[in-house]
Amino acid sequence: MLANLHNADIPQPVLDVIARLRELGHAVYLVGGCVRDMVRNVAPKDFDVATSALPEEVQRAFRKVIPTGIQHGTVTVVQGGTHVEVTTFRSEGDYLDGRRPSSVAFERDIVKDLSRRDFTINAMAYNPLDRDLVDPFGGQTDLQAQLIKCVGSALERFSEDGLRPMRAVRFAAVLGFTLDPDTRDAIPATLGVFRKVALERVREELTKLLLSPRAEGGLVLLKDTGLMDVFLPEVAQATPDAARLARAAVQAAPAEIEPRMAALLADLVDRTQAREIGLRLKFPNKVADLVALLVETAKLEERVSDTDAALRRLLARVGPPQLPQLVAVARARVQVRAPERVAEVERLFARLEALAAAKPPLVPKDLALTGGDIMATLAVGPSPIVGEATRFLMDSVLDEPALNTAEGLKQRLLAWRAARSGA
Repeated sequence: MLANLHNADIPQPVLDVIARLRELGHAVYLVGGCVRDMVRNVAPKDFDVATSALPEEVQRAFRKVIPTGIQHGTVTVVQGGTHVEVTTFRSEGDYLDGRRPSSVAFERDIVKDLSRRDFTINAMAYNPLDRDLVDPFGGQTDLQAQLIKCVGSALERFSEDGLRPMRAVRFAAVLGFTLDPDTRDAIPATLGVFRKVALERVREELTKLLLSPRAEGGLVLLKDTGLMDVFLPEVAQATPDAARLARAAVQAAPAEIEPRMAALLADLVDRTQAREIGLRLKFPNKVADLVALLVETAKLEERVSDTDAALRRLLARVGPPQLPQLVAVARARVQVRAPERVAEVERLFARLEALAAAKPPLVPKDLALTGGDIMATLAVGPSPIVGEATRFLMDSVLDEPALNTAEGLKQRLLAWRAARSGA
């Protein structure tokens, strides 16, 4: 594992920042997730630097520094066009609200800085110039054992920051690791602190979990530890069989948040509840609306005998751009719930895709007549009858798209008016 560290590809601007701070006599390391990933031979997404230098000393050391979080010891050095986050070693006061420390004290000792971190695999520091790895809590050993383990007392770590139990489960799902027994046992005991966490933060962790290659196992952990009861009781309280099938459908769905959320909820809640869940978890309205729509329409196996006209109405409801996501959710559900029907439902998917490819008129703007044309044909001004006429024409072309010509629609419109007058 050390060989992975020594051979890691670290961007030159990051190395330049480390070299400059060391040249000035400061202790300086890469810390956190980037060290964890390099030890695992995974390319880090970003590189965080920690140093004994005070924020003002870092500011003096470089030409361009952005005081992004200077009150907490963090500044951003702009080096070679790259933004490098640099944080002074620090210790933390008590967490009085289960979210953030009451105070921060700057330190000169990297071990004190590492001791405040959440999990041992995130509590390692590495200086690539000296090839010096600082690992006071056994992070390397736990990486080899594929274990998520708190630094020190799990009860203390989880009581400090209520999001940490959720992060533990998310790391287990993303990395394919297991929870250390003491770490796992501390989760139910600290649910009261977890309840204080802003749902935006919970949503971020849930999203990472759902998009991970082992989402199914992560959902099991959320249920078994009691975390799910706090923010997703509709799923937590499902029957064991229903929950198992929902989790399996999530795993079978593509790794995008809308289809995976829809796969989780489609057989447990209705459209209204699905939207309420999305909004409660602070998903953007657009995401909540699409998840709700997918939940409403996901049971495509019930439509295998539908006429083309009925399927065009479904396309009008969903919208062709969303059809791939609907098919993905429906496919995932059928694969786990009724594998014997996969071939039958795949034929339905092919029909839907062919109908969409034909670009039939699905919304009023697709009609060969505009609103102005409709008013001219009926010799009326703006009035409710224009809306009624538009709905009549849409029904007509959804039944038979070939009718969508200006002359054909005018004739149908006049016949419709005559029938209404006769009635």
